[in-house]
Amino acid sequence: MKHRTAPMSRLAPRLAAVVLAAASAALPAWGQTSPARGPLPKSDAHADEMPLDDYLGLLQQIAPAAEAGARAYLAAFQRRCGHPMRTSELRRALSQGDGDPVLLGLIRASHLRDAAGEAQWTRQVRCPGGSTP
Repeated sequence: MKHRTAPMSRLAPRLAAVVLAAASAALPAWGQTSPARGPLPKSDAHADEMPLDDYLGLLQQIAPAAEAGARAYLAAFQRRCGHPMRTSELRRALSQGDGDPVLLGLIRASHLRDAAGEAQWTRQVRCPGGSTP
């Protein structure tokens, strides 16, 4: 009997949802309020951000290909944009809509051990504001 694989377009939203759900369980709560005092004071915008290595460690436990694809995405982002990506930006890339197609393509290429596909996807990484050097 042949084993069929679902096309990436159907798997991508599921993968993104699983990764986001599992990783979010370890993240700090946002927008907390106190019934007696109202919203809690906001601290530094990045103070509550989960360390990137911790987030990547969670991805590795959930799906090694997701972690490897995310590392390739982060490296390509650093090269193209000239600065590292924050954990919150990576989380958004996984969770907004069906996920960033470039990140999901890198995850798939990692899973398939497709070096040519990975190289093709890394050339498509975009910087915030649409600018690329």
